[in-house]
Parts: sequence; C-alpha cells; structure tokens
Amino acid sequence: MMRLAPLVFLAALLAPLAAQAEEVVAALSQNRISITANFDGSEILIFGAVKREAPVPDETPLDVIITVAGPQQVETIRRKDRRFGIWVNVENTIIGHAPTFYEVASSRPLSMSMTPLTDSLWKITPDTHILPGMRGAPSREALLRLRKAADLYHVREGAIEVEQDTLFSTSVTLPSNLVEGKYTTRIFLLRGGEVIDSYTTSINVQKVGIERWFYRLAQDHAYLYGILALVIAALSGWIASEGFRLLRR
Repeated sequence: MMRLAPLVFLAALLAPLAAQAEEVVAALSQNRISITANFDGSEILIFGAVKREAPVPDETPLDVIITVAGPQQVETIRRKDRRFGIWVNVENTIIGHAPTFYEVASSRPLSMSMTPLTDSLWKITPDTHILPGMRGAPSREALLRLRKAADLYHVREGAIEVEQDTLFSTSVTLPSNLVEGKYTTRIFLLRGGEVIDSYTTSINVQKVGIERWFYRLAQDHAYLYGILALVIAALSGWIASEGFRLLRR
C-alpha cells in the first residue's frame, strides 16, 4: 500500500493538467483530388474545433497553424554561366527530399504565434521544413526562389479564422500543375508560442482516365511512350496538311 501512495499523489497532481488539455478535431472538405484533362486547380476547405474539458484559458490566446506539403522529389538545380559568348550549364546540384508544394497558413503573424525553438522542433515554416541543413547554399536558395515564383511555396499569415477560441477554418488553393501523390496536412494548436496539440491527415492527388494511362506509360515504358508521341505528332501533321490541301481546292 505504501508503494502505491506516490503514484496516487502523482495522479492527483496531473489530474487538473489533464482536465485543461486541448485537442484539435479537424476535417477536410475533400481528401481526394482527381486530375483530369480540364483540371485547373482545386480549393480545399480545412475546418475544425478545439475539444476541451475545461473553460477556455484566459492567460494566452489560441493560435492555429496549418501546413500542407506535397510529395517529395529529387530535383536538379543547374547553374548557368557565359562561355565563349553563350550561356551553358556549368554546374549541376542534385537536391533530394524537397516537397513539390508547401503552404503555411496561420491565425496570427508567425512571429507572434510561435517561438523559433517551436518552429525548429516542428519544422513549420519553409525555412525550417525545406532542406534546413543546406541553409545558405546557392542551390537551396535557387530552389526556394523558383518554387515561390511558380506559386508552389507560400506563407499566408492571418488566413485562418478562429471564432471564440474554439472553431477555426481556412481554405488552401492547390494549383493546376499538381504532382501526383500524397499531400500531408498538419494542424497545430499553440498557446504561448508552444504546440499543445497537433493533427495530421492527407490529401490524395491522382490522375484519372487517359491522363493516368499516359502518365503510367511514360513512367513504366518510356521508349514506347516516345514512339507513341512521335506517331501522334506525325499523324497530327499529316491531318493538318491534308486539311489545308482540301481547303485550297
């Protein structure tokens, strides 16, 4: 009985903390996107609520941060330089584990929502999530610059609406040039700059119909895909030529 006394005392101390715990309950308007011939992008609504068993804490405001990361790919960054009056590739750098798409949305400015340590531990912002070990490298900076210019990496501060410290919602626009794969969505609840709970789900993006058939053909049978592309190009040229010849008559 004496051995159980410390455990009972510890449980009594932790009980109030457990009662004050806040948990995120979230959902997506859709968790599957089909890429067809006329696909021009998609908008995903992310919404949820905070589950708690105690009154809303008054000490610090509630912050919500949502990140969406596309599938990772190996990228080759090429540096050009002028040689004998023409621009040529002089250096190639292979970069792995870079997401094809990355977005951060927050309820308040990120500098007010979290501490630098929290950002480093949870890898929330692009600077800490995308190749942090290559900070300062020209190839990394070039990759970030190119992805931002293509509207694939962006941060939207204040884009999440939070009502009564309980309900939250935002929308994420996925561009038309999506890469097929799993898009990981993370939702963070923060107070005082620290994460108190997180939730992870995913959005599956997949080509369907003839687009998927061509995609699989290019991936699995590259030579056959190349021959088919040449045949289609030649056939298209012949049809166009015959059409113009008939119009001249």
